[in-house]
Amino acid sequence: MSDLSALIVGCGDVGGRLARQLLACGWQVSGLRRSVEQLPEGVRPVAADLANSSIPAAWPEQSPDYLVYCVAASQHDEAGYQAAYVEGLRNVLEWLQTRGQRPRRLLFVSSSSVFAQQNGEWIDETAATEPEGYSGRVMLEAEQLALHSGIPTSLVRLTGIYGPGREWLLSQVRQGYRVAEQPPLYGNRIHAEDAASLLAYLLQADARGVALDDCYIGVDDDPAPLADVVAWLRGYMGVTEWSDEQRVRRTGSKRCSNARARALGWVPQYPSYKEGYAAILEGRE
Repeated sequence: MSDLSALIVGCGDVGGRLARQLLACGWQVSGLRRSVEQLPEGVRPVAADLANSSIPAAWPEQSPDYLVYCVAASQHDEAGYQAAYVEGLRNVLEWLQTRGQRPRRLLFVSSSSVFAQQNGEWIDETAATEPEGYSGRVMLEAEQLALHSGIPTSLVRLTGIYGPGREWLLSQVRQGYRVAEQPPLYGNRIHAEDAASLLAYLLQADARGVALDDCYIGVDDDPAPLADVVAWLRGYMGVTEWSDEQRVRRTGSKRCSNARARALGWVPQYPSYKEGYAAILEGRE
């Protein structure tokens, strides 16, 4: 039994998976979200709305060893992102300060949207961050807030998360989804379970005394052209029709590297979209 504790702020899909993984290792886990009845069994509930600056009544009395900020914006516009990632984080940091609490480390779950490269180049944690859209700009602002919080911080920039309940691409392929083949439109993805396992691995590494970097990219081993992914899914699902209405040319194209996370020892359970989508389609995940 471990005596380590974590507070997961935004204990939804990825956060809930992380909670279950930590609980299995004997950690004490608190989960903050609005609807605490949806928390995994064994997680200590902290009911809160991050838009409300008042400290939650169920805020832990003892300082958590680790804080994971893993929220998802409920409103997908600039105001919604500001509220979720910047103002929400600011409130949480103020609640910690009010209680005189200082976790060993903060993991701030960010996004690869901070990268604007679009010519198929390889991207690692040292690549320039010059986002063109509001989502990336707000994420960078939130990252800076985390890095200057006074708590040792690691940013985890997740790429496109997929998994059960995140099946937009599968639905589109069934409808005859078309994408441009040239130039290749590279996409980056990570299964939700692997996103959680990366967070768990970083927490456990830090607890063992491993020196963590200030940033990690969460991505599988195979950034692949979207046309290749669609072609493989069509074959796997037996889709033969094409839709004239689904001619989509997605903007942006880059290949994110997980070399830094792998050098630390993390290994994805689903190294490519093939293993991940097969598990979903076969009901194994």
